[in-house]
Amino acid sequence: MAPLTFSFFFILISYISSSSEAGSIGINYGRIANDLPTPAKVVELLKSQGLNRVKLYDTDATVLTAFANSGMKVVVAMPNELLANAAAEQSFTDAWVQANISSYYPATQIEAIAVGNEVFVDPNNTTKFLVPAMKNVHASLVKYSLDKNIKISSPIALSALQNSFPASSGSFKTELLEPVIKPMLDFLRQTGSYLMVNAYPFFAYAANSDKISLDYALFKENPGVVDSGNGLKYTNLFDAQIDAVFAAMSAVKYDDVKIAVSETGWPSAGDSNEIGASPDNAASYNGNLVKRVLSGSGTPLKPNESLDVFLFALFNENQKTGPTSERNYGLFYPSQKKVYDIQLTAEAPPSGVGKSQVPVSGDVTTSSKGQTWCVANGGSSEKKLQNALNYACGEGGADCTPIQPGATCYDPNTLEAHASYAFNSYYQKMARASGTCYFGGTAYVVTQPPSEYLLIFFIFIIIYLLLFYFIISLQTISYLFNLN
Repeated sequence: MAPLTFSFFFILISYISSSSEAGSIGINYGRIANDLPTPAKVVELLKSQGLNRVKLYDTDATVLTAFANSGMKVVVAMPNELLANAAAEQSFTDAWVQANISSYYPATQIEAIAVGNEVFVDPNNTTKFLVPAMKNVHASLVKYSLDKNIKISSPIALSALQNSFPASSGSFKTELLEPVIKPMLDFLRQTGSYLMVNAYPFFAYAANSDKISLDYALFKENPGVVDSGNGLKYTNLFDAQIDAVFAAMSAVKYDDVKIAVSETGWPSAGDSNEIGASPDNAASYNGNLVKRVLSGSGTPLKPNESLDVFLFALFNENQKTGPTSERNYGLFYPSQKKVYDIQLTAEAPPSGVGKSQVPVSGDVTTSSKGQTWCVANGGSSEKKLQNALNYACGEGGADCTPIQPGATCYDPNTLEAHASYAFNSYYQKMARASGTCYFGGTAYVVTQPPSEYLLIFFIFIIIYLLLFYFIISLQTISYLFNLN
């Protein structure tokens, strides 16, 4: 019975934990500047911030060497100017992969290759080379037995969409659809990869500040926007932009391909016409985005799919051309001093949640079509869970009276059950706003009432007990039969 018991509980734990998987935060490390710290110092900076994923824009040897044995996952890139050669000759990509990938892997944990960047808006008209180049790079990975561990993708800008509002009407530009979008999505599906998307709510807000609420763009408390096409409510512009891409993919029958956000950010400074560019807004956007991603919640259209997001960017880069904002997306100055202070990991103290928000009055809703709930992550340490519970019932203003001794929801008397009640109370009072089901990484959003998860749990327990007694009975009968 021991193997059976272990297998059952392994399956049960796997089932429960699968619903609590959070997204991840990485960062883009651009180097268009003449005053940046050495790559070795950059590795130490990233480690000090608790980051373990970084995205590059090339395959610079010094940088890749610096990340060797660092424990960090790295996304590298093949620049747009190499796409024509990569599309034309398999021998070119063979040599490129050997020199730039296999020479560093696995000491440098390269997890993906971005073939080109925003190719559809490249003035050099490299779109026609994209998919052939992706296929040749993948074939070269196969040749060197690297294809199982390294994915191929290509970041697209939201300008690839014909329609993006409302999100449910999302569609790709017709001139891109047959020549490149469908072949690329088909390649991503066949290779088990994902679509990289560069999403910038800042651009949409700056161009439409008379129509888009700043709070909506910055993940702050706001009335939200209801999608006229499907009735889903959006509390932030980021989710709406990502769901527009999901809708566009669904429209062409590729809704099984996942998305990773390869770039998103907010500038801390800009020209006079770049409305909203400021340190406070940049801190709000990136800080609230991190909380939203690490909460594990998906978008309204894909609530069960967490997102992997790469912030743009690590440093302010003084040699970038264009408007002032282009040189001011960094979270750090080249001196390694923070441009503004935000938490980049799930290790933030629970008291950091909701500090800038005042809980609104109202009863905790227990059932509603399309609603979400906030529950405790059973994988969290007891100390973190207790600290988060203390915050929710104290400073957070959650209604914790029902979980006091003798009250209606005191049983089951477990830390996880009490924390789930408190977290959900706070989450519902905050109108289920993005980032309010976080609690230092000890909570996550579910799309079914917690009672339904308990029901599933108890069904597993009942099945297990019935199976246990059935096998014991068989063993007893067999034993008695052998005696006779």
